Amino acid sequence: MVMTDPISDLITRIRNGYRARKEAIELPGSKVKTEIVRVLKAEGFVSDYEIKADKFPVLRVYLLYRQGKKAAVEGIRRVSKPGGRRYVGQDEIPRVMNGLGIAVISTSKGVFSDQEARNLKLGGELLLEVW
Repeated sequence: MVMTDPISDLITRIRNGYRARKEAIELPGSKVKTEIVRVLKAEGFVSDYEIKADKFPVLRVYLLYRQGKKAAVEGIRRVSKPGGRRYVGQDEIPRVMNGLGIAVISTSKGVFSDQEARNLKLGGELLLEVW
């Protein structure tokens, strides 16, 4: 089956994993998905991740729960979609939930959180928002 939007698939699997109280989720791996999960780990939204490379790469993401029960991700939303890309300049990067959440941005230098992109003075494609 051909997947038209692998980033939306990643977001949906993370959201469903938290709703089902899963410890970890697995999905087909790619460089962009790995970088997105790296940012989520650095910002404290997932506990860890690993890549298993057998015949095809598999990305395993370990979900994080606060105080044993509350999901670390309350909401996650795809902003830039294949049918309508959304690009932002360094001054237009949104603050998610007044700084309580993060935006993940794909720049020419790599995938960064909104704060990292502001510090590096980079704009790019606004991939998703997490809170």
